Amino acid sequence: MALADVRPRTLAPGLALAAALTLAAWGLQVLEVRLIGHAVVEALVLALVLGMMVRTAWTPPARYAPGISFAARQLLEAAIVLLGASVSLPVLLRAGSPLVVAIVTVVVGGLTAGYAIGRALGLNPRLATLIACGNAICGNSAIAAVAPVIGADKEDVASSIAFTAVLGVIVVLTLPLLMPVLGLDEYRYGALAGMTVYAVPQVIAATFPVGRLAGEVGTLVKLVRVLLLGPVILFFSIRNRKVGEQRLAISNVVPWFIAGFLVLAMARSLGLIPATVAEPVREVSRWMTVAAMAALGLGVDVRVLGRVGPRVVAAVTGSLIVLIALSATLIHVLRIG
Repeated sequence: MALADVRPRTLAPGLALAAALTLAAWGLQVLEVRLIGHAVVEALVLALVLGMMVRTAWTPPARYAPGISFAARQLLEAAIVLLGASVSLPVLLRAGSPLVVAIVTVVVGGLTAGYAIGRALGLNPRLATLIACGNAICGNSAIAAVAPVIGADKEDVASSIAFTAVLGVIVVLTLPLLMPVLGLDEYRYGALAGMTVYAVPQVIAATFPVGRLAGEVGTLVKLVRVLLLGPVILFFSIRNRKVGEQRLAISNVVPWFIAGFLVLAMARSLGLIPATVAEPVREVSRWMTVAAMAALGLGVDVRVLGRVGPRVVAAVTGSLIVLIALSATLIHVLRIG
């Protein structure tokens, strides 16, 4: 849908539905926090699941389609741009060179292994790519950002996010059990969690109960890992441009939302965007992303997930095992911590 074709009256029904599901998802997350102290399943995933549940029970009439499509595409792209305002590039320098080497190696190795495992299990190239990116970088955010670049369809996005999220919760609950097995102290455990757990909230949930140092290190490592999303998306932008193009427009190499993300990230790093502004902008980005996930869920027939479920679960699990093994090996070999 072109922005020139956007009309508020046309978009209103679909956007209202997505907004209602967004509020419901945030409400459930708040309920989780009140009941157990933290959100095990974040609003981003809840919105997707709620959207799919609604779509399973009721097919929205045609008048809802424009708004749902707008929320799933343009709103998501705008959210990615705003996310850049909360990213500080100097984090790479503060993390230390051995840790940076480990993070880059884990991301590259995770992408390669995740894609190879997915293809070996018979997943289509786009779904295998989404799962690899979700595991190796930052879970749902990476999947949502890479999907429009590689032309992934709604079913692939929903499948990869849904099953990655489920396994992410399991990882949060079980990863601390590896501390004595792998001989990790708080610092090294924080590094392991930061390099393997999918989403930032899940990293916090998996590390701070272990100790403050583990939480601080895990959060820092995770933020450095998230910074690699830009280069990865740039790679896929170049790799997936149309074959035979005589001229390569800048928008084909760097989609507008990625260019915007990088510009805001640089501005934040240079101090042009103060922390007092960055945090509210980040919150706006989170709300927009949740709304986009609700819209994606509304466009997915849940029966599609059943058909690809076992292979997706196997792909996500296999790539996660490789990710943990590689991270633990690098932590010991590079003597991190």
